Amino acid sequence: MSAQDDALDPLARERAHLAGSRAALRAMREDAESLDIRDVTANWVNAVVLQAQIDDRIKSLADLSHTPLFFGRLDYLHTTQEGQRFYIGRRHVHDAQGDPMVIDWRAPVSQPFYRASKKDPQDVGLRRRFGYTGGELTAYEDEHLSDPGTATFSGSAGGSQTSRLLQAEIERPRVGPMRDIVATIQPEQDEIVRSGLSGTVCVQGGPGTGKTAVGLHRVAYLLYAHRERLARTGTLVIGPNRSFLHYIEQVLPALGELEVKQATVDDLVAHVEVRGTDEAATAVVKGDARMAEVLRRAVRSHVTLPTEPLMVVRGSRRWRVSAYELEEIVRELLDRDIRYGAAHEALPQRIAHLVLVRMEQAGEAPDDRVQNAVARNAAVKAVVKAVWPAVDPAKLVLRLLSDADFLAEHAEGLLSADEQKLLLWAKPARSVKSAKWSAADAVLIDEAKDLVERTHSLGHVVLDEAQDLSPMQYRAVGRRCTTGSATILGDLAQGTTPWATESWAQALGHLGKPEAVVEELTAGFRVPREVIAYASRLLPHMSPGLAAVESVRENPGSLTVRSTEAEALDAAVVAACTESLRHEGSIGLIAADARIAPLAEALTAAGLAYLSPGEETTADSRLTLVPASLAKGLEYDYVVLDDPAAVVDGEPDERTGLRRLYVALTRAVSGLTILHSSPLPEQLAP
Repeated sequence: MSAQDDALDPLARERAHLAGSRAALRAMREDAESLDIRDVTANWVNAVVLQAQIDDRIKSLADLSHTPLFFGRLDYLHTTQEGQRFYIGRRHVHDAQGDPMVIDWRAPVSQPFYRASKKDPQDVGLRRRFGYTGGELTAYEDEHLSDPGTATFSGSAGGSQTSRLLQAEIERPRVGPMRDIVATIQPEQDEIVRSGLSGTVCVQGGPGTGKTAVGLHRVAYLLYAHRERLARTGTLVIGPNRSFLHYIEQVLPALGELEVKQATVDDLVAHVEVRGTDEAATAVVKGDARMAEVLRRAVRSHVTLPTEPLMVVRGSRRWRVSAYELEEIVRELLDRDIRYGAAHEALPQRIAHLVLVRMEQAGEAPDDRVQNAVARNAAVKAVVKAVWPAVDPAKLVLRLLSDADFLAEHAEGLLSADEQKLLLWAKPARSVKSAKWSAADAVLIDEAKDLVERTHSLGHVVLDEAQDLSPMQYRAVGRRCTTGSATILGDLAQGTTPWATESWAQALGHLGKPEAVVEELTAGFRVPREVIAYASRLLPHMSPGLAAVESVRENPGSLTVRSTEAEALDAAVVAACTESLRHEGSIGLIAADARIAPLAEALTAAGLAYLSPGEETTADSRLTLVPASLAKGLEYDYVVLDDPAAVVDGEPDERTGLRRLYVALTRAVSGLTILHSSPLPEQLAP
């Protein structure tokens, strides 16, 4: 297309470039599919490895129909070629000559798309954003960063002096798969995304500040910038629940990554089958960091100092190791404080080495095979079994929770008598298999297991909703990145577990990353200003000192608060849901857990079909009934909140109740309707 045609119909030109880019991507995939490796591999092992790499390449070249191939364009003023133009998208695409048609958003040349401004244009003359509808390019808007005048907008985005396409992308109705998020990253977020691999970053962000998007972008960026290193050491994204992991599966392909390992904290510590639950007070004690020292003492208590000498018989010769020499070896291993299992393996070798010294002094010339044979000698094995016996982590925790004397011995000076009583099972289990382990018990077993043998460390770990973890859970996550780094995401104001952390300094200490940099995101892009301001009234009462989110979105009329009689509340809620369904997008009805059953009956009686959390909305099923305990991390275009006081009263303490309410109040993207028959919590008063 000529420059004259471009000036006359720029939208047509961009559509042509999109079509050409998709054709080029198809050609790249066809080239990969046509590769014949039969004559280039030395053996079947090489062939299998190479074929797997080719298969991965083919998969990465898939054209995702619902994901824009590019979402922006940069026109540089001065580059290797005057006026160089780059299209920014989810992956690199080149034409038959090898010239780039789309640049990966993670490439250095793409960075100004997120960070350039009129104050700092970074040599960018024009930044263009594209708008899509159903995969079709329908609009664009331009920012002339080197021009002191205002930005000009064209297509269906026109009329505003702010980025209407960006706002439209954030506000796009949430029906079906999660939207593409790569185009919505802001400058302060991009700085976190592109920070180095070696350091750990903690992101404190209130509702709608994009902290989860930052975490997912960061892992995608690190895999791009440090692919070979992370391919060796591994990457893991840890989420709070399966719904979050499902979200990751939908979003990561749009960021250019198809396969990233994902897990919940419960998955990490799944050494036993969890079939039981704990009372809140018990779970708090089990999750306390003091339990790490209790377990350490319990593990080391299995070591006993030798009191008898050792006699090793080899052929006609006998070799004697005195009790004090054995004791010296054991004390040295204890002082080194190495893993219990590693010391268990080292002890027979240390004893065997002492015997070899005796042999050499007697004129013999033993080698390594003799040392290994001595280490396997029955007498040596007997000493090791008596002095440093093997420890089964699950059996150890079972004994701690079943044997009051054993627990008291190792909890002395750490746990009070009342705390020890909370830990002890009313009816001790007979075996590891028959025990009704709780989620907190599994974390204790994971700690004990690490005391015995080192947990494998990964190159990078991303942890979302981190504020809800207990100190022992932080330690479990920290063990997975002792030699690597981490990205920690959370909001202290949304900590709704009895053991929720009070500060990031505490959390990072338990994680083993006290040197981590804490970044705070305070600009909100999702929740309307009127709604977040209302919810922020709770902050001084539940998280004093925490900065309130400042929403950039003006949406007058987004908040409605209605009072009704108790007997009419269910009908009023149903009516509000019906009213919300007249709008486009998803609707969430959030209520205290105890109110879910009666509201479900009321919806059914009114003929309103509803989904459960985690079920994907469709054009025909847009209403989800959400218990307040499961609302965290979810978002809906319109939210109907039932009886806020009941949400607060449903929690064991006021602070947790207010935090649960704060979460519920901040799930809406376009509108929030609050219905109540009980008086509103006094903390919501202006």
